[in-house]
Amino acid sequence: MKISTLMSYAQGYVGATKEIVEMEKAGLDVAWVPEAYSFDGVSAMGYIAAKTEKITIASGILNIYSRTPALMAMTAAGIDALSEGRCMLGLGASGPQVIEGFHGVAYDAPMTRIREVVEICRMVWRREEKLIYEGKKYQVPLPSGEGTGLGKPLKIINHPYREEIPIALATLGEKSVEMTAELADAWLPAFYMAEGADAVWGDALRRGNAKRDPGRPPLDVYAGGAVAIGEGLEEYRNMSRSGIALYVGGMGAKEKNFYNQVFRKYGYEKEAETIQDLYLAGRKSEAEAAIPDSYLEATSLVGPESFVKDRLAAFKEAGVTSLNVSFLGTTSEERVRNCDKLANLLAKM
Repeated sequence: MKISTLMSYAQGYVGATKEIVEMEKAGLDVAWVPEAYSFDGVSAMGYIAAKTEKITIASGILNIYSRTPALMAMTAAGIDALSEGRCMLGLGASGPQVIEGFHGVAYDAPMTRIREVVEICRMVWRREEKLIYEGKKYQVPLPSGEGTGLGKPLKIINHPYREEIPIALATLGEKSVEMTAELADAWLPAFYMAEGADAVWGDALRRGNAKRDPGRPPLDVYAGGAVAIGEGLEEYRNMSRSGIALYVGGMGAKEKNFYNQVFRKYGYEKEAETIQDLYLAGRKSEAEAAIPDSYLEATSLVGPESFVKDRLAAFKEAGVTSLNVSFLGTTSEERVRNCDKLANLLAKM
C-alpha cells in the first residue's frame, strides 16, 4: 500500500511543505494538495515539486468549474514536467455553495462535466491531433455562431512529459462513483468506513469496472484515516471530531450535504441528523460530541500496533489499495514519526 496525506493549511504552504519533505524521508508516497477557496493549489504543487524528489504531487482536489478543460490539461502537464513525471490530477465537482458563491459559475451537470474534462485532458496530453471536441457541455473550438468565429483548433505547444497523467476523482454519489470506476486511475472517497463501504459503493464500483477499458490498470482506491501508533493513544481519535462535524454537519446546505448522506448510509442516520442540526445551530462542540465512538474507531489508525494492523487488514479486505491518512501529533516531529511508524508497519505486513 502506498501512503498519502493531505497537505495541511494550518502551517501555511511553506511550513506544510517542510513537513512533507520530512515525511517523504519517512516513507510518504503521495501528497494531496487542497484548494477549496483558500490559496490556489497549483502554486503549492509547483513549490512541493521543487522541494521533493520522489513523492507524487496530487491536486486534492481541483474543481472542474473554475478552469477550462484545456487549462486543466495544461496545468497538470506543467506540474508533471516540473516534477519530472510526479503529478496526479485530482478532480472533483466541489459543491454549489463554493462554485456559485465564490466563483460565480452555475453548478450544473457535474457528472457530464467531469467526464468531458477527463476526455479532453487525455486528448491534450496525447497530442495526436489538434484539439477538437464536441461534448454536451464543452465544444472546442467554439462552434459557429458563438464568440467571434475566429477560434481554430490547436495543439498544446510543448510535448507533455507523459502522454498519460494519472487522474483521480473525488466522488461520493452512486452514479459518480460508477463513472469513477469506469474512467479514473484513482478514487478518493470521503469518510470511508471499511465495514460499510460495500453497502454504500460496492454496486456502483462493480458496474463501473464492468465498463472499464481492459487496457487501463485497476482503479487505485485511496482511503484510511487518522494515524497515531502507540499505546494509550485512543484519545487522539477525538482530534478528528471537528473535521467530521464540519463536513457531516456544516458542509453544503441542509438538504444537500453529500457527506451527511454517506454517514446516514453507514447506519448512522439518527446521528447524522443530530450532528447536522447542532452544527447548523452554531452548537459545534455538541455536534462534535454527537459523533459515535464506533465510527471514530472504525475509520482511524489510532492505537496500538496490533489495532492498526487489524484496521489495515480491514481496509485491504474492503478494496483499499492505497492509504490516504492524516498524521496526528502536537508537533511536526510527532506527525513525521507516525508516518515512519506506519511505513515500517506496512513493510512488515
